[in-house]
Amino acid sequence: MTKKLTFIKAIIITFLLLNVYSVAAQKPVLTDEEVVIETVTKEIDDVFVSKEFLNKKNKKFTDIKGTMVVDIGIVQNGKVSSFFKVESDIKDIDFINFMSDYILNHKFNFKLQKQQRYKIRYTITF
Repeated sequence: MTKKLTFIKAIIITFLLLNVYSVAAQKPVLTDEEVVIETVTKEIDDVFVSKEFLNKKNKKFTDIKGTMVVDIGIVQNGKVSSFFKVESDIKDIDFINFMSDYILNHKFNFKLQKQQRYKIRYTITF
């Protein structure tokens, strides 16, 4: 009977630990607009200095220099819903399309409340 009880306890503890891990692994839900803006800005800053991005950019667009101001729309699950170039001194349409595709495929490491959307204005200098 003791072995059976120990086995049941071990299963219960394992189940509880798995639940704690899955809760901890979930993305945080951001509710404050200032926090969302700050988090988006930091995450996008990190994206643009990442090796992955720089390798892709430099493969086709090594000579691109300038500044872009863009609006990035974010929806509930952290996905980018829209990318709009507000202004830019970079005129290369292929590069602008590359940036649009790259950002639209990004998924942020947070969630928003249900039915919540934010549009963030972001300036990037290359």
